Amino acid sequence: MSGEDAPAQQQNDVDQKQEKPTEEPKAETPKADPAPAAAAEAAAAPAEAAAADKAPEEETFTYRALVLTGYGGYDKVKLQVKKGKPALKAGEVLVRVKACGLNFADLMARQGLYDRLPSPPVSPGMECSGVVEAVGEEVTDRKVGDKVMVLNRFGLWQEVAVAPASHTFLIPEGMSFEEAAALPVNYITAYMMLFDFGNLRPNQSVLIHAAAGGVGIAATQLCNTVKDVTVFGTASASKHETISQGGVTHAIDYRTKDYVEEVRKISPKGMDIILDPLGGSDTHKAYNLLKPMGKLITYGAANMLAGQKKNLLAVAKNWYHQFSIHTLSLIQSNKSVCGFHLGYLDGEMELITQTMNTILDLYKQGKVKPRIDSTWHLEQVGDAMRKMQERNNIGKVILTTEPMPEEEKKEEPKKEDKKEDKKKEDKKKEDKKKDDGKKEEKKDDKKKEEPKKEEKKEEEKKEDAKKEEK
Repeated sequence: MSGEDAPAQQQNDVDQKQEKPTEEPKAETPKADPAPAAAAEAAAAPAEAAAADKAPEEETFTYRALVLTGYGGYDKVKLQVKKGKPALKAGEVLVRVKACGLNFADLMARQGLYDRLPSPPVSPGMECSGVVEAVGEEVTDRKVGDKVMVLNRFGLWQEVAVAPASHTFLIPEGMSFEEAAALPVNYITAYMMLFDFGNLRPNQSVLIHAAAGGVGIAATQLCNTVKDVTVFGTASASKHETISQGGVTHAIDYRTKDYVEEVRKISPKGMDIILDPLGGSDTHKAYNLLKPMGKLITYGAANMLAGQKKNLLAVAKNWYHQFSIHTLSLIQSNKSVCGFHLGYLDGEMELITQTMNTILDLYKQGKVKPRIDSTWHLEQVGDAMRKMQERNNIGKVILTTEPMPEEEKKEEPKKEDKKEDKKKEDKKKEDKKKDDGKKEEKKDDKKKEEPKKEEKKEEEKKEDAKKEEK
């Protein structure tokens, strides 16, 4: 029926009555068979419910992360809250992080001196430990609940982290999360330098710079797994007792003595292996300290790090004194120079896994064990970095994701109050000094005035005498 017929039909009662029976079935046509609609609703219900369940989880899932917001001082690493559960790709795992390792490369990254870290804003962190919380497709050798340590280029200083399953290693029975976070970077670095490059053998001598640091302690322990290896270690005097107990044969205070002279006194021929994390002029010294057939393994440029922020003078000085040598000189001196950087080996996970398995076997045998210097909350990352940069640590500095207790948070303002009190006290002392200075000036003025008064009195006496004579 068309729209044009409608007015005519409304005026004709008979026609209207006749049309009603035919209209009623049309109006009821949708109700005739409700099965398809019901089936569609039933099919849509689970999908809607799943979407409803998924949406809140994605929206409400939050985790804390340390983020490098720009290059500079300790305050450039800030604790932020991220929203949304990280998505997993094939071959990846999601780890609930318990502890993170702090490395010298992280300090250099903060100043913009480490090229393996992407530009800010970015979460630093190359190693951590925790529990697998989810696994992606194609992951067969890890499962939810596994305790693992993780090695990655960056992104591990946060409460949850995503990494390829191949970058994770199962934590042995009895190893704490703090020890697990202290193991990967330091021990893989030390092992590969000493055994893959250095070919360390019995009765050899090794010079380890920064012997009280994470790599230094790892290298010392690994040297002690080989018979009759003599270890020379540089460290400040306050750390000598600790590193000597840990296996260093000859501890040298680099701050008060020339370590080259000290080494020559004990070993006139020089060293078989030298591990150099310093760079600059110290690399030249190291090369000259090698015996024939000796090996220099350089793995850092710590001399560039001076102060909280990038020190252009220190950087320029390090580059000016950068070591270089002609191949003919190497041939004539029968020496070897090697360079090591774990950050550029991230594509060689098969080799790294073999090394890690060897290290874990040594741990199970009790031959190596990470030494933890101190553990800090994520909120205290600035203090943790300061301790390491000022070389006040003996062993590994660890960050824990465990929330900071409220009472400790309340103590922070007290520290500020103490600083304010100290400032006030210093101001009082300064004011007192000024007052004392003014008093001294007045005394000096009085002393200067006294002779003048005496002279005046003398003149008055003379004047009186003259009057009497007259």
